[in-house]
Amino acid sequence: MALLDDGAWQGKVWTGAWTDGSGGTYDAVEPATGDVLAPVGKATPEDVHTAVERAVAAQRAWAALPFEERARVLRRAGEVLEANAEEIKGWLARESGAIQPFGDFQVHTSAAECYEASALPSHPYGELLRSGSPRLSFARRVPAGVVGVIAPFNVPTILAIRAVAPALALGNAVILKPDPRTAISGGAMFARVFEEAGLPAGVLQVLPGGADVGEALVVEPAVRIIAFTGSTRAGRAVGALAGQHLKRAHLELGGNSALIVLPDVDVAAAASVGAWGTFSHSGQICMATSRHLVHADIAEEYTAVLTEKVAKLPVGDPFREQVALGPLIDAGQRDRVHGLVTASVEGGATVRTGGTFEGLFYRPTVLGDVPVAAPAYTEEIFGPVAPVTPFSSLDEVAALAAGTEYGLSLGILTRDVYAGLQLAERIPSGLVHINDQTVNDEAVAPFGGVGASGTGSRHGGPQANIEAFTETQWVTLRGDLPAYPF
Repeated sequence: MALLDDGAWQGKVWTGAWTDGSGGTYDAVEPATGDVLAPVGKATPEDVHTAVERAVAAQRAWAALPFEERARVLRRAGEVLEANAEEIKGWLARESGAIQPFGDFQVHTSAAECYEASALPSHPYGELLRSGSPRLSFARRVPAGVVGVIAPFNVPTILAIRAVAPALALGNAVILKPDPRTAISGGAMFARVFEEAGLPAGVLQVLPGGADVGEALVVEPAVRIIAFTGSTRAGRAVGALAGQHLKRAHLELGGNSALIVLPDVDVAAAASVGAWGTFSHSGQICMATSRHLVHADIAEEYTAVLTEKVAKLPVGDPFREQVALGPLIDAGQRDRVHGLVTASVEGGATVRTGGTFEGLFYRPTVLGDVPVAAPAYTEEIFGPVAPVTPFSSLDEVAALAAGTEYGLSLGILTRDVYAGLQLAERIPSGLVHINDQTVNDEAVAPFGGVGASGTGSRHGGPQANIEAFTETQWVTLRGDLPAYPF
């Protein structure tokens, strides 16, 4: 079975069937070559309104199904993903610039998200409560209704399915708005996966579009929950708008994650860990290691080893070549990355390798002696750049690591793991990895950041997912009518 080979999805949006979006079409472009991959249907706010009406009707029947049936659909979706791994990896390589191992990771994790979600329908969903009256009192979790999922371009499969799968499993309907740049691997592909898995029509709808479509999704009264993954700037706007409309917004936003390297480590091994954290998927990961905070005693050696490793990394077309880094997603992202590098060099950082590009292929870059005021230190880079900044004491590095507005992921490399854990307690962060880099994700683990990185853990594991995508309802039950004074 091939998911997308029939081409029926081209120029269409998914509403339970492939239909025309009222915004016409646009071209999906391959970053590595500039070639047009296919026409994609473009939705408008009017499409959102119609889709929500359809979703409300479909959700009631979906939630009323026996829990075993919803579990079966989610299990089947995971199987479909795994059965079509090669095709999906091809689209990820061409549309998002993902190298093959990163495509493997996305498919495997996306399937795992479905399998984990398939356990949610049978999970205990309430508790008995004490009551001062002669009655049965209990709380139960009920579906929210319609959930809006707004997903980004960088990891289009995982960052969509980790909200879509649990929301569906818990009895909700979902409207997914993928980033227009990855609407095939992050949108059309999921429409076909869940169609093949037997999901009833209208329970999942896929509407690629711009910010106007996302805004329409947030303001629709019947959409009770918004799961947004994207930049901090956009997340602030989504959160503010959701607040005005009195609905929950789960926000997974940007990061400027630190890797702290203490002086007792094996420097060569530490540099390898740091390289992976920064240069995986060309740094286009929210958890990417964005700041290498290295003890002054080993900072120069670490920088030299990191530079030697990075200078050898091949950059190219991940669909047609075996490379370590693919292209950045578009020219706007490339220019932003290069602007941060240039401004940081002007501010005192030194380029140890990289700092150049050809087309959308940006050479992996190491910056040495990066001042704490440099843009590459203070801002999220979202590109293949490793800024190295030395520190002299634990107090200093704790202040440095905690000194930005972000709080997504933290890595600490040391032989003294308990000292590393104590240091981590001084640094606000949603994720902490002792003796590993900052890019880690598992379907069974809660995920989310603090501060400008988001509103905390809301994906991963049954507790976080149930809290994210259901409402709590208090219910009491009496055997007879009570007597009141009037």
